[in-house]
Amino acid sequence: MTENISILGSTGSIGTQALSVCEKLGIKVSALTANSNTDLLEQQIRKFRPKLAVIGTEQKANDLKLRIADTETKVSFGIEGLCEAAAVKEADTVLTSVVGMIGLRPTLTAIEAKKNIALANKETLVTGGSLVMKKAKENGVNIYPVDSEHSAIFQCLQGCPDKKMLKRLILTASGGPFLAEPLKN
Repeated sequence: MTENISILGSTGSIGTQALSVCEKLGIKVSALTANSNTDLLEQQIRKFRPKLAVIGTEQKANDLKLRIADTETKVSFGIEGLCEAAAVKEADTVLTSVVGMIGLRPTLTAIEAKKNIALANKETLVTGGSLVMKKAKENGVNIYPVDSEHSAIFQCLQGCPDKKMLKRLILTASGGPFLAEPLKN
Protein backbone atom coordinates (compact mmCIF):
# COMPACT_ATOMS: atom_id res chain seq x y z
CA MET A 1 0.00 0.00 0.00
CA THR A 2 1.05 3.56 -0.58
CA GLU A 3 2.62 5.22 2.44
CA ASN A 4 3.46 8.60 0.95
CA ILE A 5 1.82 10.36 -2.01
CA SER A 6 2.21 13.36 -4.25
CA ILE A 7 -1.11 14.64 -5.62
CA LEU A 8 -1.04 16.53 -8.91
CA GLY A 9 -4.40 18.26 -9.07
CA SER A 10 -5.28 18.26 -5.38
CA THR A 11 -8.08 20.85 -5.60
CA GLY A 12 -10.14 18.98 -8.19
CA SER A 13 -12.76 16.32 -7.55
CA ILE A 14 -10.37 13.36 -7.67
CA GLY A 15 -7.66 15.18 -5.71
CA THR A 16 -10.00 16.18 -2.88
CA GLN A 17 -11.38 12.63 -2.69
CA ALA A 18 -7.84 11.27 -2.60
CA LEU A 19 -7.00 13.58 0.30
CA SER A 20 -10.03 12.24 2.20
CA VAL A 21 -8.69 8.72 1.69
CA CYS A 22 -5.20 9.82 2.79
CA GLU A 23 -6.67 11.28 5.96
CA LYS A 24 -8.66 8.14 6.76
CA LEU A 25 -5.76 5.76 6.05
CA GLY A 26 -2.97 7.87 7.52
CA ILE A 27 -1.13 8.27 4.19
CA LYS A 28 1.47 11.05 4.26
CA VAL A 29 1.16 13.76 1.60
CA SER A 30 4.49 15.08 0.28
CA ALA A 31 3.30 17.38 -2.50
CA LEU A 32 0.10 19.10 -3.55
CA THR A 33 -0.55 20.96 -6.81
CA ALA A 34 -3.32 23.14 -8.15
CA ASN A 35 -3.80 25.20 -11.26
CA SER A 36 -5.44 28.26 -9.74
CA ASN A 37 -7.46 27.57 -6.56
CA THR A 38 -5.17 29.28 -4.07
CA ASP A 39 -7.75 29.34 -1.29
CA LEU A 40 -8.36 25.58 -1.28
CA LEU A 41 -4.67 24.79 -1.81
CA GLU A 42 -3.82 26.90 1.24
CA GLN A 43 -6.37 24.97 3.33
CA GLN A 44 -4.90 21.67 2.11
CA ILE A 45 -1.36 22.81 2.92
CA ARG A 46 -2.36 23.74 6.45
CA LYS A 47 -4.09 20.39 6.97
CA PHE A 48 -1.62 17.99 5.33
CA ARG A 49 1.69 19.88 5.75
CA PRO A 50 3.31 18.79 2.46
CA LYS A 51 6.96 19.41 1.71
CA LEU A 52 6.01 21.10 -1.60
CA ALA A 53 3.02 22.97 -3.02
CA VAL A 54 2.74 23.99 -6.66
CA ILE A 55 0.35 26.42 -8.34
CA GLY A 56 -0.08 27.44 -11.97
CA THR A 57 1.53 30.88 -12.20
CA GLU A 58 4.35 32.81 -10.61
CA GLN A 59 1.92 35.51 -9.44
CA LYS A 60 -0.24 32.95 -7.63
CA ALA A 61 2.88 31.30 -6.21
CA ASN A 62 4.03 34.62 -4.73
CA ASP A 63 0.59 35.12 -3.18
CA LEU A 64 0.62 31.57 -1.78
CA LYS A 65 4.10 32.03 -0.31
CA LEU A 66 2.85 35.02 1.67
CA ARG A 67 -0.24 33.15 2.86
CA ILE A 68 1.71 30.14 4.14
CA ALA A 69 4.87 31.88 5.32
CA ASP A 70 4.26 30.40 8.78
CA THR A 71 4.59 26.83 7.41
CA GLU A 72 7.59 24.85 6.19
CA THR A 73 6.02 24.10 2.79
CA LYS A 74 8.07 25.18 -0.22
CA VAL A 75 6.10 26.81 -3.06
CA SER A 76 6.78 26.41 -6.76
CA PHE A 77 4.80 27.02 -9.96
CA GLY A 78 4.18 25.98 -13.54
CA ILE A 79 5.22 22.85 -15.39
CA GLU A 80 8.63 22.77 -13.70
CA GLY A 81 6.87 22.78 -10.34
CA LEU A 82 4.58 19.95 -11.46
CA CYS A 83 7.63 17.91 -12.45
CA GLU A 84 9.27 18.69 -9.10
CA ALA A 85 6.12 17.49 -7.31
CA ALA A 86 6.06 14.36 -9.46
CA ALA A 87 9.60 13.44 -8.40
CA VAL A 88 9.51 14.50 -4.74
CA LYS A 89 11.83 12.07 -2.96
CA GLU A 90 9.53 11.02 -0.11
CA ALA A 91 6.55 9.96 -2.25
CA ASP A 92 6.22 6.37 -3.41
CA THR A 93 3.10 7.10 -5.49
CA VAL A 94 2.04 10.02 -7.65
CA LEU A 95 -1.64 10.67 -8.32
CA THR A 96 -1.92 12.48 -11.65
CA SER A 97 -5.32 14.14 -11.80
CA VAL A 98 -4.45 17.31 -13.66
CA VAL A 99 -6.61 18.26 -16.65
CA GLY A 100 -5.39 17.76 -20.20
CA MET A 101 -2.15 16.74 -21.83
CA ILE A 102 -0.15 18.87 -19.39
CA GLY A 103 -0.08 15.68 -17.30
CA LEU A 104 2.22 13.85 -19.74
CA ARG A 105 5.54 15.42 -18.76
CA PRO A 106 5.04 15.17 -14.96
CA THR A 107 3.86 11.57 -15.36
CA LEU A 108 7.02 10.70 -17.30
CA THR A 109 9.09 12.51 -14.66
CA ALA A 110 7.43 10.44 -11.91
CA ILE A 111 8.05 7.23 -13.83
CA GLU A 112 11.72 8.10 -14.29
CA ALA A 113 11.87 8.73 -10.53
CA LYS A 114 10.45 5.20 -10.08
CA LYS A 115 7.17 6.34 -8.52
CA ASN A 116 4.04 4.23 -8.95
CA ILE A 117 1.36 6.11 -10.85
CA ALA A 118 -2.30 6.46 -9.87
CA LEU A 119 -3.59 7.75 -13.19
CA ALA A 120 -6.76 9.81 -13.44
CA ASN A 121 -5.55 11.80 -16.45
CA LYS A 122 -6.54 9.87 -19.57
CA GLU A 123 -5.03 12.49 -21.88
CA THR A 124 -1.60 11.34 -20.72
CA LEU A 125 -2.26 7.96 -22.31
CA VAL A 126 -4.07 9.40 -25.32
CA THR A 127 -1.13 11.67 -26.19
CA GLY A 128 1.77 9.46 -25.12
CA GLY A 129 0.44 6.04 -24.16
CA SER A 130 3.07 3.90 -25.84
CA LEU A 131 5.89 6.04 -24.42
CA VAL A 132 4.36 6.06 -20.91
CA MET A 133 3.81 2.30 -20.88
CA LYS A 134 7.30 1.61 -22.27
CA LYS A 135 8.93 3.86 -19.63
CA ALA A 136 6.82 2.31 -16.86
CA LYS A 137 7.94 -1.17 -17.88
CA GLU A 138 11.61 -0.10 -18.13
CA ASN A 139 11.48 1.46 -14.65
CA GLY A 140 9.43 -1.26 -12.94
CA VAL A 141 6.62 1.21 -12.23
CA ASN A 142 2.99 0.20 -11.76
CA ILE A 143 0.23 2.28 -13.33
CA TYR A 144 -3.13 2.08 -11.59
CA PRO A 145 -6.21 3.58 -13.27
CA VAL A 146 -8.20 5.53 -10.70
CA ASP A 147 -10.81 7.40 -12.74
CA SER A 148 -14.20 5.70 -12.57
CA GLU A 149 -14.53 3.95 -15.95
CA HIS A 150 -10.86 3.04 -16.22
CA SER A 151 -10.77 1.70 -12.69
CA ALA A 152 -13.93 -0.35 -13.28
CA ILE A 153 -12.34 -2.04 -16.31
CA PHE A 154 -9.11 -2.61 -14.36
CA GLN A 155 -11.04 -4.17 -11.46
CA CYS A 156 -12.99 -6.44 -13.83
CA LEU A 157 -9.75 -7.66 -15.36
CA GLN A 158 -8.12 -8.14 -11.95
CA GLY A 159 -11.10 -10.18 -10.76
CA CYS A 160 -11.02 -12.53 -13.73
CA PRO A 161 -8.82 -15.53 -12.85
CA ASP A 162 -8.57 -16.65 -16.49
CA LYS A 163 -8.52 -13.86 -19.04
CA LYS A 164 -9.89 -16.29 -21.65
CA MET A 165 -13.12 -16.41 -19.62
CA LEU A 166 -13.72 -12.74 -20.32
CA LYS A 167 -15.64 -12.34 -23.55
CA ARG A 168 -16.51 -8.66 -23.43
CA LEU A 169 -16.91 -5.60 -21.26
CA ILE A 170 -19.78 -3.24 -21.97
CA LEU A 171 -19.18 0.42 -21.27
CA THR A 172 -22.13 2.75 -20.90
CA ALA A 173 -21.99 6.47 -21.48
CA SER A 174 -23.56 8.40 -18.64
CA GLY A 175 -22.64 11.85 -19.87
CA GLY A 176 -20.04 13.67 -21.87
CA PRO A 177 -20.36 14.83 -25.47
CA PHE A 178 -22.67 11.95 -26.47
CA LEU A 179 -25.28 12.46 -23.75
CA ALA A 180 -27.84 14.11 -26.04
CA GLU A 181 -27.10 11.92 -29.07
CA PRO A 182 -29.95 9.63 -30.14
CA LEU A 183 -29.46 5.91 -29.68
CA LYS A 184 -28.79 4.02 -32.90
CA ASN A 185 -28.77 0.28 -33.52
